[in-house]
Amino acid sequence: MAMSAAEIERLIKQAIPDAKIDIRDLAGDGEHYAANVVSAAFKGKTRVQQHQIVYNALKGMGTELHALALQTSAPQD
Repeated sequence: MAMSAAEIERLIKQAIPDAKIDIRDLAGDGEHYAANVVSAAFKGKTRVQQHQIVYNALKGMGTELHALALQTSAPQD
């Protein structure tokens, strides 16, 4: 079962309430997405730590989401 872009956004927002999220369905199949996530929660964290925060928010990713191209950053002051 595919995961919708709305569900991905909901799960990320649940874990990172201030996140600004842009999600694109790359293949139109609900299984291959690209996401850009910007949050103050990422400030001072490495890129790997930022991605771990997002992946931890996506509880069903392993079974419902085949691929996620992820870009993360902290907002620019």
